[in-house]
Parts: sequence; C-alpha cells; structure tokens
Amino acid sequence: MFDIVTVGHFAIDFITSPRITKPKPTLGGPPTYSSLAAAKLGARVSVISKVGEDFPPKYLKWLKSQDVDLSGLKQVKGASTTSFEIKYFGDGERQLILKNKAPPIDVEDVPNLLEARAVHIAPIVNEVSYGAVDKLRGLADFVSLDPQGFLRNFDKNGYTRLWRMENLRVLERIDLFKSSQREIEAVTGESDLVQAIRRVYGYGVRLIIVTKGQEGSLLYAKGRLYTVPAATSKVVVDTTGAGDVLIGAFLAEYTKKKEPLWCACVGSASASFVVEKMGPRGFGSKRQVYERAAQVYENTLVANVT
Repeated sequence: MFDIVTVGHFAIDFITSPRITKPKPTLGGPPTYSSLAAAKLGARVSVISKVGEDFPPKYLKWLKSQDVDLSGLKQVKGASTTSFEIKYFGDGERQLILKNKAPPIDVEDVPNLLEARAVHIAPIVNEVSYGAVDKLRGLADFVSLDPQGFLRNFDKNGYTRLWRMENLRVLERIDLFKSSQREIEAVTGESDLVQAIRRVYGYGVRLIIVTKGQEGSLLYAKGRLYTVPAATSKVVVDTTGAGDVLIGAFLAEYTKKKEPLWCACVGSASASFVVEKMGPRGFGSKRQVYERAAQVYENTLVANVT
C-alpha cells in the first residue's frame, strides 16, 4: 500500500534564467517533485511513468535513494525521455519549448492491483490517456489532478501555448483539482477566478487549489475559500516544480487525515524550500517545513463562497 502514486512523465529540463545562463540537464517532471516532497514528510510514494533509453542511470539510483518506488516506471527501448527547454524571464514569466516526448501512459500501464491512498494525475505533454484516468479512479479512494498537460498545445518547433481541455468530463472523476490561475481560467473559460472555481466545483470536485506564484494560493474546501500566503524563502533560485512540490506535500498530509487548510500551508512551506536551490534538491526537513507552515497558517484568510 502506497500513500501517494504520481502518474505522468519524468522530464529532463534545460533551464535558463537571469541567474542561470549555462543550462545543464536537470531531473524534472511531477513524479520527481511531488514524490520527493511527499517522501520528505514520511509518505510512501511510487510513480507510474515512462522514460526513454536516454534517461540517465544516475537519476534512477538517486530517486531510489530518496525512497521513491520505481516499480511503475517503464524505460522504453528506442524512445526518448520527455524534455523541455525552460526559459525564465525577469518578470517571472517562463517559456516552455518541448524537445522530446516519451511514449504515452495508457490503460495497460496502470497495474490492476494498484493499492494507493491517493493517486495524483499530472500529465505534462497530454501523455495520460482518459482510459487510464478511468482505471485509476476505480483503484484509488482519492484522485487528484493537475491538468497542465491536458492544456498544452505545441507547434512544430515545440513552443507551448495554453489550449482548452478536450474532455472536461474528466473532472467528474477526481476529488482534488490543482492548477495555476491561468490554467483554471483556460479549463473553464471563465476570466473571473471565483466563477472558475465554482465551475470546477460544479463537476463534483471536493477540493480546489489555485496557485498564484508569489501571491500564494487559494484553497476551496467545504464552501469556504482560503487565501494561503506564500511562505517566505531565503532566496529564489529556480521556481521549476514548485507547484508539484505544493501538491505532493498537501497529499502527504491529507493522507494522514489532516485538515485541508493545514495541508495547503504545508504545501506552501515545502514549495518555499525547493525554490531556494536549482532542481529537485532544496527540500527542508519535516521540522523546518512545519515551522514555516505554522507561520503561513497564522496569516491565512477565509471567506464563505456560496
């Protein structure tokens, strides 16, 4: 029995920013960041993913050393690992350029005897089939979704733009929806954030998290909308994966039956550590994360939403 299984592609990222002028390959993708964040908080984690022959053995060794179960990872002969060139600009905006794409994750890639308290579905290049989502729904008591990969459209040069999600009925299969503000607006077609949250809730989603970068995040739970501040980082080096860390930490606490608001504060705190270093290396200890989470908790705001 795993606490959390993350479904989606690992990635190899080449990152540039005003701070980083010489990119080098960095392990990325939701299975990396979400799993590590949850494992650091004591959760038992696994993945369902696919990579190519170019996936470095040192990544496999390191993930295992960090207590990430890789029994659901398939390395496909003749294929390439999903990879991105990620360019950050001074205003905080970023540009994604797809370089390679690993094979899709379909129904047969989901183990029939999967046992997990929570499954987190997090495609990055539309790689998770809707059939796989249906099967996962039948195997797990709690299913969360980050729809970013369902919203991305790539031109012939790999440049990325947001697109409408093809099948909104997938929202009926999930318990938790997590996205950025731009992404939830793209999913719903609503420019008003509260209206967008209401639209997603209308599909039966119980919990909704909307990340807003340095402004923190919003959590919708049981008719209340919480404004969760961003935890304060000592320095911001690389924001890649911060949203994945947030949801990984959230789920680690939620599977322990903690209240959603506390889970969101732990997510905010965990994200504040990962941005302090390049790649998936900046994770605080459980004690450090809880200390920052307590500070965030004291500063949350709540409003009733009908």
